[in-house]
Amino acid sequence: MNKQMYEDHKYVMQDTYQLYLGAKYTFEEIIDNEEIPFKFRLIVERYVYQDVDPESSLESHFYYLADKGLLVKTYKHIKLKVKFNVIEVKKGLAGREKEVYTTKIMPIEQFVKMTPKEKEEKGVVIQEISCSKLALMTF
Repeated sequence: MNKQMYEDHKYVMQDTYQLYLGAKYTFEEIIDNEEIPFKFRLIVERYVYQDVDPESSLESHFYYLADKGLLVKTYKHIKLKVKFNVIEVKKGLAGREKEVYTTKIMPIEQFVKMTPKEKEEKGVVIQEISCSKLALMTF
């Protein structure tokens, strides 16, 4: 049952404009998965795979990704966005404050500006990444 819950966060979806990947995929699984578009797998293999551990997940990779470097430029070129949950304090009906998870989507250049410590303090949990299919075609 635990493995099934883990597999639920490994998905590939596409619409007319975007490609969506679940954050639990490892880079090795991305390269081996035929459901993921060839162009994305090629970019991962040529530009990303050499700089990362093949067993690391997208979630951990983007959580600790530094602000500078070729990887960020590559992700920026394909207009990559990160969808994540963050803990925020909201006021309820009676005026009481409570902590709730809020889903946000942020471009990679803004997301990497947060340090891992800031992400930990805010309770960031990465759900998925998405990128532009048009940007993939022009890469």
